[in-house]
Amino acid sequence: MSVAFDKTYDAILAAMTGPGTQLEVHEAAIGGNTLPMFKNVPATMADFLKLALLHGDKEFIVYEGERYTFAQTYARAEALAACLQNDWHVAKGDRVVIAMRNYPEWIFAFMAIAMIGAIAVPLNAWWQAEEFTYALSDSDARLAIADEERASRLAQVPHEQRPPVLVVRPSGFVNGGMTALSDSVFESGAKPTPVAIDPEDDLSIMYTSGSTGYPKGAVSRQRGMVSAVFNYTAAGLTMLQITMQDAAARGETVDPNAMPQPVALLPVPLFHITGLVPILLVCFVIGRKLVIMHKWDVVTAFRLIEQEKVTYFTGVPTMSLELMQHPDRDKFDLSSLVDIGGGGAARPAEHVGRLKAAFPGRNPGIGYGLTETNGVGAMNSRESYYDKPTSTGRPTRPLVEMKIAGDDGAALPTGAVGEVCIRSICNVRGYWKKPEATAEAFTTDGWFRTGDLGYLDDEGYLFIVDRKKDIIIRGGENIACLEVESAIYHHPAVAEVAVFGLPDERLGEIVGAVVYLKPGERVDAEDLRDYLAQHLAAFKIPARIWLVADPLPKLGSGKIDKVMLRKAYRELAKAVA
Repeated sequence: MSVAFDKTYDAILAAMTGPGTQLEVHEAAIGGNTLPMFKNVPATMADFLKLALLHGDKEFIVYEGERYTFAQTYARAEALAACLQNDWHVAKGDRVVIAMRNYPEWIFAFMAIAMIGAIAVPLNAWWQAEEFTYALSDSDARLAIADEERASRLAQVPHEQRPPVLVVRPSGFVNGGMTALSDSVFESGAKPTPVAIDPEDDLSIMYTSGSTGYPKGAVSRQRGMVSAVFNYTAAGLTMLQITMQDAAARGETVDPNAMPQPVALLPVPLFHITGLVPILLVCFVIGRKLVIMHKWDVVTAFRLIEQEKVTYFTGVPTMSLELMQHPDRDKFDLSSLVDIGGGGAARPAEHVGRLKAAFPGRNPGIGYGLTETNGVGAMNSRESYYDKPTSTGRPTRPLVEMKIAGDDGAALPTGAVGEVCIRSICNVRGYWKKPEATAEAFTTDGWFRTGDLGYLDDEGYLFIVDRKKDIIIRGGENIACLEVESAIYHHPAVAEVAVFGLPDERLGEIVGAVVYLKPGERVDAEDLRDYLAQHLAAFKIPARIWLVADPLPKLGSGKIDKVMLRKAYRELAKAVA
């Protein structure tokens, strides 16, 4: 069944991206490599955002009792952009931090920064002061835009490392040295001074946890992120054509111009690439309404789906699991849902069948991509997903190339396990101020080494089997084991520690740690968690901590044998689950 579906998909996509079309793809020389590229789409984010004006008075952002049209959103972003230029002297290339939960102001801020050629630096809203301090210093931020809770954490950053902070939605006292960003700024009608922006200029720095102790800032070019948006759009429009063909085969007539406005729910953070690119930015192309969730809550999601007639849902697999198994599901009208996607972490194969049973006639899917690829990579949906529920899908055409590489970087044959490598114009240019890490992850001929181990089957479907990088993916959040180990080692009672992922049905993985204390020291697991809460975001704190009486096992090199420990304690955790 998947073969027939794929042939239909490929034929429609080829026609949609062929010569003379709006999404025409041609080969272009970029950075010394020849890559597929859209020919007729905007090449910078500032030009891309003007697509909002094509949708005008159509509703765009819904947040609790607030509603903004596309035109209103664009005007508010322009006014903020003018404020950044005139009042805060933000210039092209300056880094501006966005530190907040999901609010309309997050969107206004990202748009405003892009409009003036500055570089947006979205930070993880769960981070604590120490993590913020690192990112502010690493990015050399010129300014920060934060909500009140994040502003209170930024206030703990040493003064010499903290840029000016603009606080959105202040409800009370604003810390000294910080400025409240009032509604009058957004409603001023001011317009920024135009700035010349090149497609190869930097657009954003998004921090991602890899195998190193500190997050690395993945730097996206203007054209890279815009290309990723249109790659997602091409896939979505292809799926729409398939839906219309299926309807015609049933004798139904579907007029695309008479279809209701598509509506997306935003259940994931905007500071994640999934929230930013396939959910938010695709809305500008297709005129989709975006319903913002401040934080995830499944009953709230049910209410919003029913109230706003949500058609598109994409979240981490734990969210779709809650959607299908919550006892209140049948109390809400969820019939508007068309697509139920997932990404950020693996979805257990048995959940695919459960989704089909819970939401008959809907289209479940899964995506595989990384911050370094601006989210694009592979996609599996509809009939193909039912046929191959353990696969993340085929490389997402028309822009993405994928290979499975051996240690020498050469492509391995079909079925052989090696490192998943991705090449496309969507890839980021490297890591901010980290040339060695960039050289390790990005090849001179344009391939990004993902650190994931997998294989391609004879139909081109990707199967992820393991992780080469020493990271944990907990509910879509990447956690560097080394960072957690470093924080635990700072406790004066700790002698040795090993951190690794433990399987978890709801979150995919949780953090586990085995700790050997210095002789004579007495600390329990809760003491360690309380200590770590002062230094790490809550999602990084180990859910399971084993305190052992003997030194941890070592390899011949003297390093801790984490492979053996991970295997043993995963079995132990499974036995007591």
